[in-house]
Amino acid sequence: MTQLYHPVTIGNLTIPGNLFLAPVAGYSDRAFRGICRNCGADFTYTEMVSAEALVRGSDKTAELLHRAENEDIYAVQIFGGNPESVAGAVKIVKKTVAPEVIDINAGCPVPKIIKSGAGSALTKEPEKLYQIVKSAVAAAEETPVTVKIRSGWDATHLTWKEAALAATEAGASAVTLHARTKAQGYEGKADWSLLRQLVETVGGKVPVFGSGDVFSPQDARRMIEETGCDAVMFARGAMGNPFIFTTAKAFLQTGEIPVIPASYRLETALKELKELIVAKGEMAACREMRKRFCCYSKGIPGAAAIRKNIVTAQTENDYTLVVAQLLNQEK
Repeated sequence: MTQLYHPVTIGNLTIPGNLFLAPVAGYSDRAFRGICRNCGADFTYTEMVSAEALVRGSDKTAELLHRAENEDIYAVQIFGGNPESVAGAVKIVKKTVAPEVIDINAGCPVPKIIKSGAGSALTKEPEKLYQIVKSAVAAAEETPVTVKIRSGWDATHLTWKEAALAATEAGASAVTLHARTKAQGYEGKADWSLLRQLVETVGGKVPVFGSGDVFSPQDARRMIEETGCDAVMFARGAMGNPFIFTTAKAFLQTGEIPVIPASYRLETALKELKELIVAKGEMAACREMRKRFCCYSKGIPGAAAIRKNIVTAQTENDYTLVVAQLLNQEK
């Protein structure tokens, strides 16, 4: 019987399990990635980093590269529409943080990314994707390069197969498919049947990872069973819920889903805030944490009534008081 939870090999790297945190713009910073690692994420990706900005020497962009203290292995995701810039960025990334994997974003549907010739534009242009991946692989040397794609531009232009073949022929060590089109954005339903077809197309050559509509341990199991993908990537399903890695791992191994106490969820939220403060300063961290804390507190009795206190929270102490208030109500 095939084990649902198992190691994954990407090039020269072996990862102990197959539950990954996807690259999420504005969310998968090192504070959140560190929390996810603590909760059982086997592998984590940075939010996407602009190749052009790295080559130009942007300090703000370079900040996105740094790993969390507990990230012994991780991937840096780069986006760019120019092979030379991508190669230059790869060299900078290797020299600066030496990640275990470098991922090329060929799936982002945001207009400003597409206008630069990056993101989903590359899924539509497999020849260009081939050149970008080839240049990245050459610059990365022994570091594995992977690619994340979308299913296509729109429902009548499904180019995932051409994009995946171009990427692997250029030397990519793995392919991730977010099974939505660029036109769908983050709406509608991900078509996992395409993920199954991708596994059948390149699965014997490189590992295939699945992304899209994975919000629960049951979703993770179903994706693996229905598609045969080698690993599952949690994106929105992990927002405010890093415990998805704890529960999914247990479910894949035992069929049981452990209950995460409200107190632990709230304490974890405060830990993330502390890490954000170290990275961004108290004021910026507290602003950023407002939306995240609302996700952490979802479903906790009494949380809805006092979320108004969160939207004005400006200090770590403000959050500590809200947590204390919620825990007192729970008793």
